[in-house]
Amino acid sequence: MSLLQKIKEVEDEMARTQKNKATAAHLGLLKARLSKYKRELIETDSRRGGGGGGTVGHQFEVAKSGDARVGLIGFPSVGKSTMLSKLTSTESEVASYEFTTLTAIPGVIHYKGSKIQLVDLPGIIEGAKDGKGRGRQIIGVGRTCDMILIVLDGMKDLRIRDKIEDELHGFGIRVNKQPPNIKFQKKDKGGVSFTATCAVSNVDEEQVKTILAEYRIHNAEVCFKGDYEIDDLIDVVEGNRIYMPVLYVINKVDQLSMEELNIMGKLENTVFISAHHEWGLDDLLSEIWERLKLVRVYTKPKGQIPDYDSPVILKEGRCKIEHFCMKIHKHMVKSLKYANVWGMSVKHQPQKVGKDHVLQDEDVVQIVKQKGK
Repeated sequence: MSLLQKIKEVEDEMARTQKNKATAAHLGLLKARLSKYKRELIETDSRRGGGGGGTVGHQFEVAKSGDARVGLIGFPSVGKSTMLSKLTSTESEVASYEFTTLTAIPGVIHYKGSKIQLVDLPGIIEGAKDGKGRGRQIIGVGRTCDMILIVLDGMKDLRIRDKIEDELHGFGIRVNKQPPNIKFQKKDKGGVSFTATCAVSNVDEEQVKTILAEYRIHNAEVCFKGDYEIDDLIDVVEGNRIYMPVLYVINKVDQLSMEELNIMGKLENTVFISAHHEWGLDDLLSEIWERLKLVRVYTKPKGQIPDYDSPVILKEGRCKIEHFCMKIHKHMVKSLKYANVWGMSVKHQPQKVGKDHVLQDEDVVQIVKQKGK
């Protein structure tokens, strides 16, 4: 039996099984088994060069460049190629028929001193996570992105976004979600211990042991630090999930009525544009910037004014003086004596700081090196 057949068999059994307290452990077991099969499918594709977490196939190889990567994902003919052309001045074939784009096409957005790589991916179809329409290769590139734009046609049923989310979910991408705060540690002996720092309403010790047994793990420590689902535990055990910011871009709003726009305006994480008329593109760029959480840091050579034209771009969570030095040159941190910082991250202007100081957006930094280095 092939992996795809095994996946379908498990999915069919899950669909037949009623969801209640008595079947919770069995459903959890099926979810774990399904997750294992899908991981094996991705790994098989990676070995063949056909997509997944590793090599994504010859036609889909795109060298990562710039300060961040954003992927355009959607069903065919929703306007992704037009968006790429308008935002990056990169030509991607545009036509009124489906499947115009047949490979990944990169462009670069220049915004607030940063360079953001925008990748136009071929249109996916339902069943992409199972390999239809080269879907696993396409979503495999999506896994390498820092953010995904799900592009939708405003003239079509917007419930189609749930189908796209399902395709991404099946490939290990968790949409607009933070990693669960679950401690999971394998042990040599002692069995499985399950504890929680708060009330847990959806998982019990029996379910935890059932899930881990499916992975042939019989000695481990599991601690829930929040009220999570069994799916979250499976994600932690698998260890290959990607938690990614996703923005829904509804295109072709020039063809919608005001009444339709007012109804759609209540949707969260959504931007409305007309790529053809270039409406809403500034708002889109602003939302991309906010979700990427990039930090601009300006350099100031001794005796000179700061260089406000070419900021060093860091990412939130990796924006210490140490990271700033590494971005300029990998050996600079070794010769660092201290840094003078001006900006919102310090009380005094300037303030002398060390390599562990956390920078904020639009700080100015002057590096002082050790003598003789």
